[in-house]
Amino acid sequence: MKKQSISILGSTGSIGRQAIEVILAHSDVYEVDLLTANQNADLLIEQAVITQPNAVIIYDEDKYEYIKSKLAHLPIKIFAGESSVIDYIDASECNTVIAAIMGFAGLLPVIKAIEKKKRIALANKETLVVAGEIIQRLVEKHNVPFIPIDSEHSALFQCLVGEPSDSVEKLILTASGGPFRNLTVEELEKVTAQQALQHPTWNMGKKITIDSATLMNKGLEVIEAYWLFGIPTERIQVLVHPQSIIHSMVQFQDGSIKAQLGLPDMRVPIQYALTYPTRRSNPFPKIDFTQLNNLQFFEPDTHLFPCLQLAYQAIDKGGNMPCVLNAANEIAVEAFLMGKINFYDIPKMIEAVISKISLIQHPSLQQLIETDKETRIFANSLI
Repeated sequence: MKKQSISILGSTGSIGRQAIEVILAHSDVYEVDLLTANQNADLLIEQAVITQPNAVIIYDEDKYEYIKSKLAHLPIKIFAGESSVIDYIDASECNTVIAAIMGFAGLLPVIKAIEKKKRIALANKETLVVAGEIIQRLVEKHNVPFIPIDSEHSALFQCLVGEPSDSVEKLILTASGGPFRNLTVEELEKVTAQQALQHPTWNMGKKITIDSATLMNKGLEVIEAYWLFGIPTERIQVLVHPQSIIHSMVQFQDGSIKAQLGLPDMRVPIQYALTYPTRRSNPFPKIDFTQLNNLQFFEPDTHLFPCLQLAYQAIDKGGNMPCVLNAANEIAVEAFLMGKINFYDIPKMIEAVISKISLIQHPSLQQLIETDKETRIFANSLI
């Protein structure tokens, strides 16, 4: 049987690294076609030696010669620059694209992959946050499999398989609550980036870890769920579940609830996105129910964590507002990580930017690109 050929966009990030683990655990059915990285040349080289892809792409063109010299003994094509990713996907015969490039930068490669009728395993939630209407239209036009990797959306996807859409009463997204869910306003004003990066249950990249601490990650997931499943936001509920065992739930009209459970391990939803509609065994740890003594659930505190409410407001306004939300958040999080603003400046900056940028109700892709650029310029001016 011919192996499924996989391109990993963002292979050196948390999702990309775990995707490689999944592929190596099932090397009888999967092979790597492409690896891409932003700047981490050494890890990209290490991954290329292990997986032997057809090609690697480094966004940072200054590192092209270094990578080329290190991989000269292998029959691997080396490319550099952001446009190389789109060009490669356009020409590649790979079956599946794992979209794990963080932020707005992941949008255009996903669009190209959809147009080339690749199976999409989506870990880049910003793709749907920024351009949900455009992506939805393209997926329907090209009739491509579009499977979410986010643990919450994978859970919802699994719970909805085989269920008629009109039977769904609401979607319930669970959130760990991050490291600060028990702090006061006064304590939150003093937290550092180092403290915010200490996530209690998940091992993730810096940006998404800060988003988890502010609950913006859950807000972005609400927007993603809206586009993935066609459920209005008033029927998408967020519950804080510190143990991160129940990844999400679906409540049906008859009162029944389906939940997907598992350990906090992103390799499981990654594997499901690759194997759907089938399942395969794996060597990853599994739940021991005798050790689950306490599963807790709380309403999120949107006074302490206003980013969640800002996300609801952005998708309810529609148009380019989620794009504005995403760009402003990326700039604010980067500023917080660099020590230029404090924790509570993040939602303040986002709110200020949203009030400034003009609403475009049904933006084109070019208008979204312009919105993203305008938002970043204005957000940076506030720092």
